[in-house]
Amino acid sequence: MTTPLNVVGAPKNISSGVQKPKTIADGLTDVLADTYRLTFKSHAFHWNVEGPLFYSIHSLTEEHYENMFAAADKLAERIRAIGQMAPMSMHQMMSASVINDPETTPSAGEMCTMLADDHQRIAHRLHALIEIAGEQNDPVTEDLATERSAFHEQAAWMLRALATE
Repeated sequence: MTTPLNVVGAPKNISSGVQKPKTIADGLTDVLADTYRLTFKSHAFHWNVEGPLFYSIHSLTEEHYENMFAAADKLAERIRAIGQMAPMSMHQMMSASVINDPETTPSAGEMCTMLADDHQRIAHRLHALIEIAGEQNDPVTEDLATERSAFHEQAAWMLRALATE
């Protein structure tokens, strides 16, 4: 017969045990905002790419925006799981994000370079979140951020390889 885990001394917020949930939620919100904006940017480039790289970029951006759309839900749900509110307005998303909209219609190669740079920006923000999550005793966010960072680093590499002439 097994005995239940001893929860004496467990934090009152048993759902997470995160020491400073607002700090973690702020980091997650930044990454969520970036993910949401890059999802749209990838989708817009998917619709508008032209030229000899059309099929490759069209297919790759579709894989990316589908992955990021699902990830946005996981990031928001993690914010809620640690007892904080996820963003509820586009203004919050826009102000928290470092992803920029293109000022003109880029060429296919420029699209790849822009997207690669954006994926790299998100990966760097995720690296900072990994460190913060470790300091705040939040292995769940640490694992989520590590998984997302791996996706963004691979996406940046593939886009850069595709744009190489």
